[in-house]
Amino acid sequence: MSYVDEVLAQVKTKNASEPEFLQAVEEVLNSLRPVIDANEELYRREAVLERITEPDRQLMFRVPWVDDKGQVQVNRGFRVQFNNAIGPYKGGLRLHPSVNLGIIKFLGFEQIFKNSLTGLPIGGGKGGSDFDPKGKSDREIMAFCQSFMTELCKYIGADTDVPAGDIGTGAREIGYMFGQYKKIRSVFEGVLTGKGLSYGGSLARTEATGYGLLYLTKEMLKCNNNDIAGKTVVVSGAGNVAIYAIQKAQQMGAKPVTCSDSTGWIYDSEGIDVELLKEVKEVKRARLTEYAAARPSAEYHEGKGVWSVKCDVALPCATQNELDLEDAKQLVANGCIAVAEGANMPTTLEATKYLQDNGVLFAPGKAANAGGVATSALEMSQNSERLSWSFEEVDSKLEAIMVNIFHSLDDAAKRYNVPGDYVAGANISGFEKVVEAMLAQGVC
Repeated sequence: MSYVDEVLAQVKTKNASEPEFLQAVEEVLNSLRPVIDANEELYRREAVLERITEPDRQLMFRVPWVDDKGQVQVNRGFRVQFNNAIGPYKGGLRLHPSVNLGIIKFLGFEQIFKNSLTGLPIGGGKGGSDFDPKGKSDREIMAFCQSFMTELCKYIGADTDVPAGDIGTGAREIGYMFGQYKKIRSVFEGVLTGKGLSYGGSLARTEATGYGLLYLTKEMLKCNNNDIAGKTVVVSGAGNVAIYAIQKAQQMGAKPVTCSDSTGWIYDSEGIDVELLKEVKEVKRARLTEYAAARPSAEYHEGKGVWSVKCDVALPCATQNELDLEDAKQLVANGCIAVAEGANMPTTLEATKYLQDNGVLFAPGKAANAGGVATSALEMSQNSERLSWSFEEVDSKLEAIMVNIFHSLDDAAKRYNVPGDYVAGANISGFEKVVEAMLAQGVC
């Protein structure tokens, strides 16, 4: 049995109840086989794969808080600090009822390689809670965030672990958490990213993941003798990533025609009206039915169906495993030429393989959605220097990082004789930097 197969078997035995984590590990290790096989004796002796698939630590804690009726509520909080070989742990805090340890581990594991790909000195981590901010008052959200940070603050710091926002964790939640951290620790430091501009946040952070997704997609198409301009784009999601992916796609001359939320989706034949979408989702925090009611060219559909729309480029920007094999078949049948992941692992393994086997360019999330964490690292730099850069300066750095990410994964795929396999290229490129640092630092 090969070293990769041995470790996969061990991971499956130890983490049998964590399907998302197992899916992520299987995808990464299988694509790393050429690298592992070429260095099997060294990596086996140093237990590289066992070490990289086992978090440095897994934290789970109780989060008690009081709702507006005076009732005490209890949620679970999580932080998985996965690997800090190349820098402080870095990764978002997800607030959603679906959050459990397996999902946080999957996200933290992916974050190792995503952060490595940025070329910036940040390690991999992730956290969150099964708390649902939807329907909660500002006071209830503040009560939860303060209780959550009261425990989390023991394990994080500007040079230790720097969390950020994620699903359910926006500027409001980050602000409440930062205030509590500052109060307890009596220090003002860049311990969180995604902060408000008045207290250390970075311009372009809000737009970063969506903009970065399009910068990489454009470069991928360009290097395959194509152009984003004039392309019809389908997008899933209606949150931060989706909104700014739609905005940047329009700026690049493409035509995004869909978006979706947890109850349904929109098809707008004239192209998504970004300002209306922002009004509905960011200001009113309403459902997409309100978008359809205000836009004569828009059709609202219940349930799932974004991937049935004929398109050139597909951008899954909602959540994990939202694009399955049947969806992939529809995309191929409709002539889709490229899929780039704006969310974390939104495409199932079977769908990914089908798309690649049918000649669709496929950019995995650990590369395509790295713009958010890259800009978070730029925020860390600004905090350390006590400086604030202009929007244009941050955006320019972001674009350069995303272009470099594409070329690093493209080069890695070519070096290991799998040209065009950007999943393998991303994993190999991210892995090489991390493993070099791990080996240099000894057994730790």
